[in-house]
Amino acid sequence: QVALVESGGGLVQSGGSLRLSCEASGRISSKLGMGWFRQTPGKEREFVAGINWSGGTERYGDSVKGRFTISRHDFKIMLRMDSLKPEDTAVYYCAAYESSYEFYPRTERYEYDIWGQGTQVTVSS
Repeated sequence: QVALVESGGGLVQSGGSLRLSCEASGRISSKLGMGWFRQTPGKEREFVAGINWSGGTERYGDSVKGRFTISRHDFKIMLRMDSLKPEDTAVYYCAAYESSYEFYPRTERYEYDIWGQGTQVTVSS
């Protein structure tokens, strides 16, 4: 089994930056697609960013394009969040899926079947 452990998050003022990290451990396939989702109370879990198994391609949700950057090194991914806004406040979840040689990372919640515990990000105005 694969486990995901997130770190980072916390409280930041509007316009500030934060970094999240997530590392996979356990019986890992060499082709593990990974990404970040976020959720606020009463809302659906939203795709934030994804990176394919090789780290060669990325995808972003419309609300974070140009502000967030996802990267990976082996089975650790990082999310750099800049120009944060109060509406970015949410619990952020690291997620992963066993991949084939897919060029682009997946973007739908149901396509990810391994999830971390979540880490809170709060942006104050």
